[in-house]
Amino acid sequence: MSLHGKRKEIYKYEAPWTVYAMNWSVRPDKRFRLALGSFVEEYNNKVGRAGARNPAGGERAPGASFPGRSPDPSTLLRTCLSAPGAVPLCLVGETETRLECLLNNNKNSDFCAPLTSFDWNEVDPYLLGTSSIDTTCTIWGLETGQVLGRVNLVSGHVKTQLIAHDKEVYDIAFSRAGGGRDMFASVGADGSVRMFDLRHLEHSTIIYEDPQHHPLLRLCWNKQDPNYLATMAMDGMEVVILDVRVPCTPVARLNNHRACVNGIAWAPHSSCHICTAADDHQALIWDIQQMPRAIEDPILAYTAEGEINNVQWASTQPDWIAICYNNCLEILRV
Repeated sequence: MSLHGKRKEIYKYEAPWTVYAMNWSVRPDKRFRLALGSFVEEYNNKVGRAGARNPAGGERAPGASFPGRSPDPSTLLRTCLSAPGAVPLCLVGETETRLECLLNNNKNSDFCAPLTSFDWNEVDPYLLGTSSIDTTCTIWGLETGQVLGRVNLVSGHVKTQLIAHDKEVYDIAFSRAGGGRDMFASVGADGSVRMFDLRHLEHSTIIYEDPQHHPLLRLCWNKQDPNYLATMAMDGMEVVILDVRVPCTPVARLNNHRACVNGIAWAPHSSCHICTAADDHQALIWDIQQMPRAIEDPILAYTAEGEINNVQWASTQPDWIAICYNNCLEILRV
């Protein structure tokens, strides 16, 4: 990656607080808009948007608007906000970010076990999956009710809740396999990757188990080939690539990082490119098409000014990647 040439290759936004949760808008008419969430030790965290009118044309660096608030730090943003205990669904508009709906499956209390992650179903946008430290995954069905004024009321119900792991569940992600609606995988503190089918929830398939039973924190499906997924262990310095057709045996290990990996993002337009980011300040892009031969080195590397805690690859603009560290968001041309 370079700053040279006719077009600026890096744009940077500095927030007034630590940035952790971050993701790109998937709207084709808002290609350079991102959602950001703050991580501060107070009962007044923020969620909002940042973006540039057209970074490809070099018009201006990202600006931001953060009118939304959440009581807890956001741990994940996938168009909306995930927070401990319940899922607030936020509507991001042109002038405001507002809370649309709060999903809480504990009907007897405002408290439920802290959530760790969630994922939208790409085929059915009214399906939402959440993972929790209480060993369960919950699949929610969203409904839109009567339009009152300009507000389309949103509500949700639990379609199914299942015990997914023996210990805490740390991540959940829907697969594009089998039509893209019914299959999902999860990872957790028991060190396993497990795959589920909403049509046959009486059993699950263990895809991988960490040899040392280290907790697995994140999983990410290949955007073009649903046979492949990536995962990483807590405090681990490598990313493991798995093929669901060959369970329990990694097809590649990406291990050039020199500190713990925090983020994984597959290319939206290529089945053989993936970006990893870590506490060593490095964002690395890998070409894995030579699997199962060993992948020795990344094809691109970028060094940030701090420990990178999140990375996202823009689905509508596949030549742009976003990273965040400390209070900074950077978007990088690759």
